[in-house]
Amino acid sequence: MAFRKFLSALGVNAPEVETVLDRDAYRPGERANATVTLRGGGADVEIARLGLDVVTRFEDMEPVEGEWTNPGVVVSQTVAEGFELGAGREHVLQVPVDLPWETPLTHVLGGRRLRGGRVAVRTELSIDGAVDRGDFDEFAVHTLPAQDLVLAAFGDLGFRFDEAEVKKGTPKQSVASRVNYWQEIEMWFPPEYGYTGAQLEFVFNAREDAMDLLFGNAGRLTLAYAGLDAERCRSEIDAYSRSLFQR
Repeated sequence: MAFRKFLSALGVNAPEVETVLDRDAYRPGERANATVTLRGGGADVEIARLGLDVVTRFEDMEPVEGEWTNPGVVVSQTVAEGFELGAGREHVLQVPVDLPWETPLTHVLGGRRLRGGRVAVRTELSIDGAVDRGDFDEFAVHTLPAQDLVLAAFGDLGFRFDEAEVKKGTPKQSVASRVNYWQEIEMWFPPEYGYTGAQLEFVFNAREDAMDLLFGNAGRLTLAYAGLDAERCRSEIDAYSRSLFQR
C-alpha cells in the first residue's frame, strides 16, 4: 500500500493531509483508489482546492541527471474545492484515479526496476492564495502482459536494456495517443545489426486492445493483444526491426 502524509507548509497549525492508495503497484489502464484524509489545524480555514495529481519525471524538465524536482503531470483532478475546514475537524474522501494506458512504466519483466521510470502521487492544498503541493509519494507501474512479451522478445533477440526517459509532447508516429508525453525505452543494438555502440529507442503506445511500438521517426509496428504469444511477438519484432535497421 502506497502511503503519504505531509504537514502543510502553509503556516503554524495548518491543516494536515494524508493520502493512502489501495495498492502499491498498478498497470497502465487500471484504476487506483485513493483515500484522502484532510484534518483541520488550529483555526477554521477556507479551502480553495484540494487536488490529487499523478506525476512522473520528465527528463527534459530536470537540469540534473537523476534529479526529480519539476515533475510532469500524468493525471490531475480536483478532489474538493470551496469549502470550510473547521479547526480539528476531519474530512475523508474516496478518490478513484484512472491511470492512462500510456502511464509511464517503473517495473518490467516480472518486477525488474526500469532505470529512469518514476511515478508518484502528490496531494495539493490551496488556502488563501497559497499552494502547498507536498512531497511525492512513489508507487510502481508494472508492464501489461503484452508489454512484457515485447520486452522479453527484444531480450531474446540480443538487445540490452539501458534506461527509460519520459519526454513532453506527442511522438510523431503516434496515431492514438491521448496524453502530452511519451516514455522512451532505450536499448543497445546486438552486434549483427551493425550499430556498434548505438541504441534503439522505442515507445509503447498502448490502448485497450492493441499497442503500437513507435521506433522514433523510422516506423510503427502494431500488435493486437488477442492471440499474442512469445513466438509471434519475437517473430514480428525481429522481422520488422531488421527491415528498419539492419545494415
